[in-house]
Amino acid sequence: MNNVRMGEVGMKLAHKVAIVTGAGRNIGEEVAVLLASEGAQIAVVDLNEASAEAVVSRIAQAGGVARSYVCDVSDEAAVNALMDSVVGDFGGLDILINNVAISDNKSVLDLEKAEWDKVMAVTLTAPFLTSKAAAKAMIAGERSGRIVNVTSTSGYFGRARALAYTTAKGGLVNFTRSLAIQLAPHNIRVNSVVPNKIGSPVGKDAFNPDRKVVNLRNRPGEPIDLARAVLFLVSDDSDFIAGTEIFVDGGCSVMMAGE
Repeated sequence: MNNVRMGEVGMKLAHKVAIVTGAGRNIGEEVAVLLASEGAQIAVVDLNEASAEAVVSRIAQAGGVARSYVCDVSDEAAVNALMDSVVGDFGGLDILINNVAISDNKSVLDLEKAEWDKVMAVTLTAPFLTSKAAAKAMIAGERSGRIVNVTSTSGYFGRARALAYTTAKGGLVNFTRSLAIQLAPHNIRVNSVVPNKIGSPVGKDAFNPDRKVVNLRNRPGEPIDLARAVLFLVSDDSDFIAGTEIFVDGGCSVMMAGE
């Protein structure tokens, strides 16, 4: 076992506490593991307890520190309780990664209002709830904070399907910008990362290596690709970056017009 602990010299996130939502699989898992490897103590948040515990075990086996939390981040009371628990368990909060999302994969002709509402609740309202609660915790603890929202290239282009998802991700883009302005006076930096077809599709566990991708790198994106961008944005290396987005899409967005 690697016995490197939080606080060791050279670790970018020593003494930091981070919450990662949707951390039980795919992008969220790799973000949690990478931040832990740089010294952060991780609150692994997911609806699936077994998945969250598996990520905690992976972090612990590498010498890191993590705890699992089961939370419906679209529920305000649950989010507030989560923040209280994390601050109580770790002594504060420095970093929030809003990664959780679900998709509809439907057109306007087939999409039911209940499906629309669910996608909006998880993909757009949840980051609002977690960001609000996290910002209050950061301010109360007098700690400079970092919030990173995982958006999507789907928030920038129209698509023939996934109407609710694309709308929610588009909203998350401007939410990030406004949040950055509002929290800057409190020394909280807010940015976003913009993936495209990285790892397994939203809501699915299986990764299909034959999934069609068109980008400048000629390969599918991997969760670690996005995790490295997140690490940059929450570390001091990006201290002069706020209210912006980093596209981690293999360059596909400069090639595409739509889907």
